[in-house]
Amino acid sequence: MTYSQMIRIPPQNGRSFKIKRKQILQVVDPLGEQVADLFAVDEHDPNCRLSSGRSLDYASGIYLTTNNILYANNSKPMFTIIEDTVGLHDFLLTPCSQEMFEILYKHKGHHPSCFENLFLSLKEHGISAADISTTFNIFMNVTVDPQGMLTVGVPKSKAGDHIALRAEMDMVCGLTACSAEGSNNGTFKPIDFLVRS
Repeated sequence: MTYSQMIRIPPQNGRSFKIKRKQILQVVDPLGEQVADLFAVDEHDPNCRLSSGRSLDYASGIYLTTNNILYANNSKPMFTIIEDTVGLHDFLLTPCSQEMFEILYKHKGHHPSCFENLFLSLKEHGISAADISTTFNIFMNVTVDPQGMLTVGVPKSKAGDHIALRAEMDMVCGLTACSAEGSNNGTFKPIDFLVRS
């Protein structure tokens, strides 16, 4: 499926879509300082899923950018980053969840989350909540100090910044406009994307 025009994901929402091998997924931050969580599964093998561990192992680093490959849990390439105007994304942290808001921030009551938005958008493709693991957190600014402590900072993305990833297999993808205040400088904004040949 090709989306020749940009599709807008509203703040604190998610969208699922299919992408074919060799097509390009372009993700754009239209207003700046907004994270987008990406998850993907092989369209023909639901046990083949995006893997942070494999990707970081093979890159020998934690910051992936142009020419780096995002791998599946079975070591098959899923995406190659072909353009990146920001150069700083996170592949360490899991998508924000209801439990995360309760445990880390003592939040009471329902809070929109990337995990929920991914599940709700991907379940029509037969993907369960248990299938969703660490996401590629586009534009997310996570740093690690010498003692190994993680800090989530303000995204470096400005209005119009983008990343483009070439699909290396047919996939079902989920993409969100992140719902965590701490990841987006305290505000919630949309994310734009398109799939092109």
